[in-house]
Amino acid sequence: MVRVIVLTRNNGKAVVVNADLIETVEAAGDGTTVVTLTTGNLLGVEESIEAVRDAVLAYRRHIAGTQ
Repeated sequence: MVRVIVLTRNNGKAVVVNADLIETVEAAGDGTTVVTLTTGNLLGVEESIEAVRDAVLAYRRHIAGTQ
């Protein structure tokens, strides 16, 4: 099963991200959060670092059946 989460790009549009491909999440100085994927792609999103982390953890718990 593909492990995906929904994040919001800086333009307000939703983007579905494979949570297994997230390598790093960092705060940019302008309030944007930058998600770096193992593919080398970068995504600027509106969610905070904590919100991205929580979304990944919640989805993994859901998949594991440990909610």
